[in-house]
Amino acid sequence: MSTAGQVTLSVTGNIGTICMDRPAKHNALTPEMLEQLEQILTGLDADRSARAIVVTGAGARSFCAGADIHCFKALHPLDMWAQWTRRGHRVFDCLARLRQPTIAAVSGNAYGGGLEIALACDLRVIADDATLGLTETGIGTVPGWGGTGRLRDLIGAGRAKEMIFTGEPLTADRALAWGLASQLAPRAEVISTACALAAKIAGRAPVAVQMAKQAIDSGAAYHVMEQVTSAATAYTDDAAEGLASFTEKRPARYRGK
Repeated sequence: MSTAGQVTLSVTGNIGTICMDRPAKHNALTPEMLEQLEQILTGLDADRSARAIVVTGAGARSFCAGADIHCFKALHPLDMWAQWTRRGHRVFDCLARLRQPTIAAVSGNAYGGGLEIALACDLRVIADDATLGLTETGIGTVPGWGGTGRLRDLIGAGRAKEMIFTGEPLTADRALAWGLASQLAPRAEVISTACALAAKIAGRAPVAVQMAKQAIDSGAAYHVMEQVTSAATAYTDDAAEGLASFTEKRPARYRGK
């Protein structure tokens, strides 16, 4: 593996697992890794077989330490904007808009861009001894990959300001209390817990799940999206199978059609 690290995808059944693989550097993101992640996400969005996605980092110490400082500190300001900040926004937005539900399996600490990746996922399973933070003000900058908005939307403006202004890491217990974490698990069980949650989601009607995600993410337009998506899903093969399985008292066999 190159010192630049890599991002890999494995698919087992209906569940895809994206892994940021650079454990010696706490899975800090390089331009090459961002490019690989974007390619993976583009492929997954077109993949009808993958019904839920788990995002994790290699090794037990860190989920992701964010952007590799050595990669951006020497950039010209215009290159910082054009090649780093804009690319990160594009990739993280692609993750947030992915059709399939996404679960961040945070086995270790997540800081800066690492936490921003977790925030771009739909759900977060976090190790009960992990810490999380947007620490950019400590090096004279601000979260640059969507963290300010996504953190605000998730935990509220006041708590987001406290985290970002002070840069103080958040404990897992507090993350759960604030709604940042969906579930806590022992470090050794984070990935299996996230995969179990992914399997539960993948067992539901995939078109309905994906349209529900779209309706939730539509914000103030949710009432319009609900009308459109509920009408559309009512005439799918999966809807017919769901009704049949309920009537016949058997497990549903959804095909995503």
